[in-house]
Amino acid sequence: MKTDPNIKTEITFDDFKTEVLNDYKLAVTSRECSLLGRREVLTGKAKFGIFGDGKEVPQIAWAKAFKNGDFRSGYYRDQTFMMAIGELTIEQFFAGLYANTDLKEEPMSAGRQMGGHFATHSLDENGHWKNLTQQKNSSSDISPTAGQMPRLLGLAQASKIYRNVKGIDTTKFSDQGNEIAWGTIGNASTSEGLFFETINAAGVLQVPMVISIWDDEYGISVHAKHQTTKENISEILKGFQRDKNNKGYEIFRVNGWNYPELIDTYQRAAQISRKEHVPVMIHVQELTQPQGHSTSGSHERYKDEERLAWEAEYDCNAQLRQWMISNNIATDDELRTIEKELKKAVRDGKKAAWASFINPILNERNQAVSLLENLATTSPNGVFITKLKNDLVAIDEPLRRDILSAARKALRYVVSEASSEKIALQNWINNYINAIQPKYSSHLHSASDLNALNQSEVLPTYDANAEDVDGRVVLRENFDAIFGNYPEALIFGEDAGYIGDVNQGLEGLQEKYGELRVSDTGIREATIMGQGIGMAMRGLRPIAEIQYLDYVMYALQIMSDDLATVQYRTKGRQKAPLIVRTRGHRLEGIWHSGSQMGGILNLIRGIHVLVPRNMTKAAGFYNTLLESDEPALVVECLNGYRLKEKMPSNIGEFKTPIGVVETIREGEDITLVSYGSTLRLVEQAAKELQEVGIDAEIIDVQSLLPFDLNHDIVKSIAKTNRVMVIDEDVKGGASAYILDQILNEQNAFEYLDSQPKTLAAKPHRPAYGTDGDYFSKPSVEDIFEAVYGIMHELSPIDFPKLR
Repeated sequence: MKTDPNIKTEITFDDFKTEVLNDYKLAVTSRECSLLGRREVLTGKAKFGIFGDGKEVPQIAWAKAFKNGDFRSGYYRDQTFMMAIGELTIEQFFAGLYANTDLKEEPMSAGRQMGGHFATHSLDENGHWKNLTQQKNSSSDISPTAGQMPRLLGLAQASKIYRNVKGIDTTKFSDQGNEIAWGTIGNASTSEGLFFETINAAGVLQVPMVISIWDDEYGISVHAKHQTTKENISEILKGFQRDKNNKGYEIFRVNGWNYPELIDTYQRAAQISRKEHVPVMIHVQELTQPQGHSTSGSHERYKDEERLAWEAEYDCNAQLRQWMISNNIATDDELRTIEKELKKAVRDGKKAAWASFINPILNERNQAVSLLENLATTSPNGVFITKLKNDLVAIDEPLRRDILSAARKALRYVVSEASSEKIALQNWINNYINAIQPKYSSHLHSASDLNALNQSEVLPTYDANAEDVDGRVVLRENFDAIFGNYPEALIFGEDAGYIGDVNQGLEGLQEKYGELRVSDTGIREATIMGQGIGMAMRGLRPIAEIQYLDYVMYALQIMSDDLATVQYRTKGRQKAPLIVRTRGHRLEGIWHSGSQMGGILNLIRGIHVLVPRNMTKAAGFYNTLLESDEPALVVECLNGYRLKEKMPSNIGEFKTPIGVVETIREGEDITLVSYGSTLRLVEQAAKELQEVGIDAEIIDVQSLLPFDLNHDIVKSIAKTNRVMVIDEDVKGGASAYILDQILNEQNAFEYLDSQPKTLAAKPHRPAYGTDGDYFSKPSVEDIFEAVYGIMHELSPIDFPKLR
């Protein structure tokens, strides 16, 4: 069931009546799903529920203005809208509630997100783009409140790029930039900084974005008087209202129970935004939340009787029903008949969804029970195995956890036995894990043929008379080649445009390629990230520049919750191949030290983290990434822009491989592992160590995520039998991650004759100045003495104690 998006200028009363009745049926269907969904949670069939009841009618009005090619960036209240555009059925609604792992049954996330998190498929089963102009699109939701806002900005900006930048193949992505990005947010979540940052940025950029604010006066139990100045978000934002002299927003207010006014408002908003490419805000007021915030509690706990009575009267479905009767569209008896039929349809859909979910699991249980029965008959411990089997059979609605737990525990009772039944159970468990684990763990990264790891290395080539240039020049020339080769590529960030970035890596490129492709932004890192995510979701190849690695912290939540999880939370049906460019390492002081790698590594799994030691390596990473379909963070060495490098002759063509380390110095006594700017200190220390008879091998990690896929580090350790990891992050940060990879993934302990060591920074931010750096982070002397100390333990006579 979906609404008719074609609003005719001339329509007969019968046509009008049919359309209104269809809309009411949709509203009732959605409401019944919410009511029954709550019961499924309270009876234990589902874990948690958060529903869109109370917002049905405005979402139907919105759906009528939503066209093919448009994008939604919303939150977990938009189920009626998804039903209205034909992208959510009753069965799919309940499949999401039950966490069905079958993407065909639960197309939103294959059970990876709780119900209420919606998405459409931008990619086919091979991970390639579908034609987004021929479908209605929803970017995949995330739970963090207001987290959908930065992405919304990018989805809208893509239309501006497609409308105004020539040379891009728009076939699958845009019809002359006529698409609107539609956002939704609850009134309480407008208190978040991400909301205000996005609202400001969209007003500056003037992009086709329509944001609906669903206002039911509460944020969980907290009333609007504790949330918003004047208890009214559109009132305090009316300074954003555009006029004939100033660009800004068109702002509408409408009551969420007024069906005809809602339809008119959304039609006007769409016409303005689509035609004029301006942002529009629709404050939908006087909404209700009939079941409260979620299944975690009841709204009767925090709403008084007067408020509850008002909500019962002004419930949008009840008001639509009353309006239909008053306008002779339907009688009370006719509507009662419709409502009864729809209740049954929802119950039937729920039953079908549950059967689709539970039947495969019951079959899996039957397999395990049979194997346990066979094992029990041949084992002296059969009585214990039989109890495990009986306990499993007694579970009316088993989970896969129950099945696998029983099977694995059974093996403990036969650990010393040898039988074909034991082998059969062992094989079944191994095969079961191999079959089931991907349902929960696949698609952290792209599974397509464009995966970044499929890109082959292309070495830089050099003419005999290759010029020594500043490293920034290598980057600049490579970016020039990128923008020439990829019309869909663009870069933006603080100071990235007019002055060509703070280190001149983009010098002159705005003048050459225009302000839309090489552009300055305000100081707003979260929405810089959001611009990149949204545009990447629409087929562009954005490079979002965060000026320093320290400032990534402002955008880390968006990177972690949104960008890093796109492939995973859609099971490979959406992607956002955004490249995040930044610079860090060995600068000066607390706020520009650029060494938060430990935190970053643990928070953005799903994004490649690349740490090139020079600008040629960095340029090669950009070339590799643009041939792939995955997101990455590239951290350039801040103190390397003025260091001399040879100018490659194949600019724009050479590619640095991802997940591959490089041995930059051969040695026999110890393996030194590091990355980025610290490598230069390690190289200097190795020279000084050589003077006292210690021959160090140096390995440049290059890529932290993924890490040394070929296990070349352990091959080095097999030769040297010793390893030290040197890092400018604090102890327990990236150095601990690297050592864990070496010991637990590469099993290097087999070859070690000495304790593996890490050398990291002091447990505080670095103090300002050259001396601050020296006493805060590993120095050449620190590295020398730490390595010397290992050799002293090995041979005190050859290497007497230094101090």
